[in-house]
Amino acid sequence: MYDPIIAIAILFSVFALLVFLRVPISFTLVLSAVVTALYMDLPLPVLAQQMKTGVQSMSLLTIPLFVVAGEIMSEGGISQRLVVLANALVGRFRGGLAMVDVVACMFFGGITGSCVADVSAIGSIMIPMMKKKGYDTDYAVGITISSAVQGVLVPPSHNMILYSIAAGTVAGGASVGALFLAGIVPGIFLGLTLMALAYVIALIRKYPKGDPFSFRALLVALRGSILGLMTAIIIMVGILSGVFTAAESSAVAVVYAFIITFFVYREVKVSHMKRVLFKSTKTLAMVMTLIACASAFGYILATLQVPQRITEILLSISHNKYLVLLMINVLLLILGCIMDMAPLILICTPILLPALAGYPGWAGFGITPVHFGVILMLNLGIGLLSPPIGVALNVGCALGEIKMEKIVKGMLPFYATMYFVLMIITYFPDIATLVPKWFGFN
Repeated sequence: MYDPIIAIAILFSVFALLVFLRVPISFTLVLSAVVTALYMDLPLPVLAQQMKTGVQSMSLLTIPLFVVAGEIMSEGGISQRLVVLANALVGRFRGGLAMVDVVACMFFGGITGSCVADVSAIGSIMIPMMKKKGYDTDYAVGITISSAVQGVLVPPSHNMILYSIAAGTVAGGASVGALFLAGIVPGIFLGLTLMALAYVIALIRKYPKGDPFSFRALLVALRGSILGLMTAIIIMVGILSGVFTAAESSAVAVVYAFIITFFVYREVKVSHMKRVLFKSTKTLAMVMTLIACASAFGYILATLQVPQRITEILLSISHNKYLVLLMINVLLLILGCIMDMAPLILICTPILLPALAGYPGWAGFGITPVHFGVILMLNLGIGLLSPPIGVALNVGCALGEIKMEKIVKGMLPFYATMYFVLMIITYFPDIATLVPKWFGFN
């Protein structure tokens, strides 16, 4: 007979040690589970079965197909068209290029669903352009990577799909359609807040104004980009109308992206599809391995009743819902500094969601899985910008040719703005849940 407390200590001690030794996170998860299972005298084939079950979900089909669709659109020149459209919309204001950056990232996030893809595609255009116009490098990089966080909120966010899968076994889960809808208002709110900050900084630093507004230029830009923007619209309308499921919508997105990129825009040759598939397969191999290993880790967590024990710890500190939410936000922000987004979704969801939403014997704090999903996405999106691990931060530094130490200092106003938005979304749940309710999601 094993002692549950000792088993939990072994699980997290081995996990922390392997993370410290910089072992790949997938191996860290499964090795922690294996060592703990050996102590608990559990048969290892049970873990293997859990890993197999973890990657057999039909909803997982959405991830590879959305990744392929996003890669196709990234290769097809859509980012340049979106920058032109954003410039026609908001470029006329003082510091207008920064606002163009924000709007372009919002549009591009609605196509790729990826923060890092946003930074790579939009940043490679906007950062050199802003530096040429006299913007400080730390500011140009800061506004770009902060704006890219919209990509994890606005549909079709790959990470929302991953969260939906992770939440499927606890607290009733959350549908992909509801999560996509829940991210729209928070994503737009984040963008508007960053634009307000960009305008204030532009006034202080006397950054230049852009070109005057032209309705004709707007129509030309809209005509050039509307087909790309239709990707997100087709996905959302199809899911909400019931024409196709989330998995089927991802297949439609691939076909649509392929036709638009290679036969309408025609800026790249069909031979580029080989590169797209290679990049997509590389990404998916990591994601699927991670999901399988996280399933074994999650099985051990559930067996040891870790979510229930976390709930007891939180309640021993405070029964106040708002204080508990604050503690969880701080915890997620700290974890985001040392781990990547996808593994944190798979690790934190089965631990924290039951503590907030409830489980048999515990009514919870009334936090719905959809609301927590948006809180989790924004927290971990900020983590992508946080040193030392932040992937988006490192990509932005490479594009801006600036050291991380300098950019982090310049990021302080952006961090403060994103924390403000996080608190608003945390304590005013209707910002995330109102739109899903309009469409009939509970």
